[in-house]
This record gives sequence, C-alpha cells and structure tokens, in this order.
Amino acid sequence: MAHPKRKISKTRRDKRRTHYKLTAPGLAQCPTTGEFHLPHRAFWLDGKLYYRGQVIMEKEVLA
Repeated sequence: MAHPKRKISKTRRDKRRTHYKLTAPGLAQCPTTGEFHLPHRAFWLDGKLYYRGQVIMEKEVLA
C-alpha cells in the first residue's frame, strides 16, 4: 500500500478543504400567500396545499 513520505501540514490540508462549505437553499415566494418555499414544490399553509399560487387540495378533517 502507498504511504505518504512526509506528513501533510494542517495548513496544506485545510487549504484543500476550503471549498467544502454549505450553501443556503434558494427560496421562492408564493405570489398568492407571500410564503417562502422551495421552488418547484408544493407547500402546506393553513391546511391548504399550494402550488404555483393556486390551491391544489385542502386537508381533510377526520371526524
């Protein structure tokens, strides 16, 4: 098996890892409700499912 000839310093290791960072997800705003949500996805608000500014379905109330 291959082994490194010399120890890689912390600085050199960390320079390589500088590109590993989290990015915040892009959010879209609903034109009807003004709610922020993930783009191209439906979202629930007050018991209603919205997609592209329109109500797709309402939550059923179990009796």
